[in-house]
Amino acid sequence: MTYQQTLDYIFSQLPMFHRIGAAAYKANLDNTLALDNYFGYPHKKFKTIHVAGTNGKGSVSHILASVLQHAGYKTGLYTSPHLKDFRERIKINGVTISEKSVTEFFIKHKPVFEKIKPSFFEMTVALAFDYFAQQNVDIAVIEVGLGGRLDSTNIITPELSVITNISFDHTALLGKTLKKIAKEKAGIIKPGIPVVVGESQPETNSVFIEKSKKLKSTIFFADKEYKALLTGKNSEKQVLDIFSCKEKNKILYKELQAGLLGHYQKQNIQTVLKSIDVLVDIGYELNKQNIYKGIKDVVTTTGLLGRWQILERKPCMICDTGHNIAGIKMVLKQIKETPHKKLHFVFGCVNDKDVDAILKILPKRAKYYFCRALVPRALDEKVLASKAACFGLSGIIFNNVQDAVLNAKKNAMPEDLIFIGGSTFVVADALNS
Repeated sequence: MTYQQTLDYIFSQLPMFHRIGAAAYKANLDNTLALDNYFGYPHKKFKTIHVAGTNGKGSVSHILASVLQHAGYKTGLYTSPHLKDFRERIKINGVTISEKSVTEFFIKHKPVFEKIKPSFFEMTVALAFDYFAQQNVDIAVIEVGLGGRLDSTNIITPELSVITNISFDHTALLGKTLKKIAKEKAGIIKPGIPVVVGESQPETNSVFIEKSKKLKSTIFFADKEYKALLTGKNSEKQVLDIFSCKEKNKILYKELQAGLLGHYQKQNIQTVLKSIDVLVDIGYELNKQNIYKGIKDVVTTTGLLGRWQILERKPCMICDTGHNIAGIKMVLKQIKETPHKKLHFVFGCVNDKDVDAILKILPKRAKYYFCRALVPRALDEKVLASKAACFGLSGIIFNNVQDAVLNAKKNAMPEDLIFIGGSTFVVADALNS
C-alpha cells in the first residue's frame, strides 16, 4: 500500500467518530485492551501526561509538549483531530510520524485489525503508543479524544492528569448536565496520581474533589492559584499576546509572550503553569527559560494549527477551531476585540451539535457564507442557512468551504475581518484549500 492507500483504508473501512459521529463511539475499552496486549503493552514503556477537557486540551497539550522539548526531553505528542494531514496526530519533538512508518504499521498489522475490528481512533492510539515506545521517548503528552473514562487513551497511568474545563459538548454521549460530563472527564484520574483542573466551577468541583479523595490523588485548581492578565501585545514577525502571571498576588512571570493568540489562552496558560509546578515537584527539570520559550514558540515547536490562526492580512483572515457553545462564545469575544470595519463569517457546523444555541449568539450584522465541510457529519448548508434565518442571520450558501472562503475574500475590503469557523472541519478544509 502507498501512504494514500493506507489513509483510504483506515478512513473508509473503519468507523471514525469525527466523521460519522455517535455510531463510531465505543462504550468500552475492549478493543483497545486487545490491541495493547497484541503490541506488548507499549504504553508501559514510556512516561505520559494525560490531558482531558471540553475546550483548551489541544492547546494545553501542545504548550506542555513545547516546554518539555525546550527542557531537553524527547517528547511525544498525541492529539486529535488533524487539520491537514493524519500524521499531525503523532509527533516526537514537533516532527510528525513519517508516511513510511504509518504505511508499514498498517501493512504489517492489517490481519489483526481485521480480526479485532477496532475503530479509527482505537487503531490510531495503538499506532501512537507503539511508535512512542519504539522511538524511546522520555515522555508523551496524550490528549483525550472524547470524554475520558471510556476513551481509548485511558489505559495509561500518567505522571500527571490534567482536566482543562467542563462545558457542554457531545452531550448525547457524555451526558446532558455539567456534572455528568465531569464524571466522564474525571475518569482519567488515577490512584495516587496528581490532577490539575484548569477552571473551577460550582457545578463540577465536587465531582473532581470526591474522585480525587477516593483515589488518594492530590488535586489542584489552576485558576485558584494562578491569574494570567493580558497586559499588551508585541509585534515582531508576528503579533504576540503578553501576559503577566500571578500566583497568590505575587507576580511570578512578567511579560510572558504567548505564541498562541487569543485572550482565551489565559486559562490555558494558568493550567500549564500549575501543571509545570506539579511536574517540578515530582522531579522534572523545568526552569523559567524553558517555560518562557515553550509558551512563546509553541506554534513553531509543535506545529499547532487552527487556534486563532492569522491566515492573511488586509483583509485580516483568521480561523479558529472553537466549535461548541463555550468555544464559540470565546471566539466571538475575541472577534469583538479585533479591530475591523465589517465582519465576513465563513460558517459551517456538524449535524449533531446544538446548532440553534450557537446561531442564537452569533452577531446579526455580519455577512455570512454558509458552507458544508467535506465530512459525512457536516450539516447541509441549505438547512444551516434556513435555521440561521430564524435568528436574523443572512448570507450566501456554498456546498464547500473553499468557495465560501474565496467569495468572502472577493467581497471583503482591506479593513474588514474574515473569520472562518464553527467546526473543526470547516477550519481543516480552509487550511487545505
